[in-house]
Amino acid sequence: MKRTNTTLSFNYLFLAIAVLSILSCKHKKADLSGDAPVKVNDFIAVFSPIVLPYSVADSNINAGADTITIGHAVLSQFIPDSVLDQLVNVKKSFSIHPVGRFEKEKEVYLLFNVTQKEVTQQVVAVFDKQNKYLSAKAILSNEPDEDGYTHSLSINKEPTFTVNKERINAQTKQIQFSRVGWVYNTAGVFMVVVNDTNEDPKKVGVILNPIDTLPRKNKLSGEYIANKQNFISIRDGKDANTYLFFIHFEKKEGTCTGELKGTMKIADEKTGIYSEAGDPCIIDFNFEGNDVTLKEQGSCGNRRGMECYFNDTFTKKKKGRL
Repeated sequence: MKRTNTTLSFNYLFLAIAVLSILSCKHKKADLSGDAPVKVNDFIAVFSPIVLPYSVADSNINAGADTITIGHAVLSQFIPDSVLDQLVNVKKSFSIHPVGRFEKEKEVYLLFNVTQKEVTQQVVAVFDKQNKYLSAKAILSNEPDEDGYTHSLSINKEPTFTVNKERINAQTKQIQFSRVGWVYNTAGVFMVVVNDTNEDPKKVGVILNPIDTLPRKNKLSGEYIANKQNFISIRDGKDANTYLFFIHFEKKEGTCTGELKGTMKIADEKTGIYSEAGDPCIIDFNFEGNDVTLKEQGSCGNRRGMECYFNDTFTKKKKGRL
């Protein structure tokens, strides 16, 4: 009788171990670090569920990321390389780690970190319920801010992605802040729904870009920068030969400024022109490599100071917003 009980005990133990082994294998996440093709369900499953609201600061951006690594080749199966190209120099080493996922009625949102050298950016990618890629946006970075601001991200249940920027005013000892909230809309882009600040934009150099949320998938679209106060944003237009742009510059120590929003029409592979009926302002665009050079041909005096012109060269930024 004792032998029978002992045999039964071993049988139950063996069965328990077998069940646990099966369950462990079932829930084990796929290895996505290599170059081998993976199923989209395995890709999505590597992102652990996140319960909203969610928040993270630039100082601990890596704390919530999984130790699992997603290889570039695997990510490229589901998210276009053009997205990653805007974040890092793909010719140099970088790492990708999942942070988590959450869902809405029609979308699945994936958060992941992209790290190159000491800089990490947290990115949100949007998929539909059939796991088809829709859009993506870089939402937080731990790159040091030379103005002494700290940055954080909060995501509510809508979800609205709110980027917070704060610092202590050295003179008043009060907190200065700005908050920009983004939502993914039915047009397939992230749009600004919150733009709040207790600072004077003219004093702190806050420049509101009216076309920032528009798509930039075409060849010439992107951010062309001289510095924070001198740039041109170029976005996709109605067709391949049309682009929207927004120029902002500050010259002569900020005493002479200019802004212009308009439509550029492509003349050939390297040139474009801004010219609108009834507007004396005409600007030529010349593209060479990663640079664009502007030359003011008409009279744009009503868009700028009288002693400065829309004549400058800007370099396309490889790393920045999506």
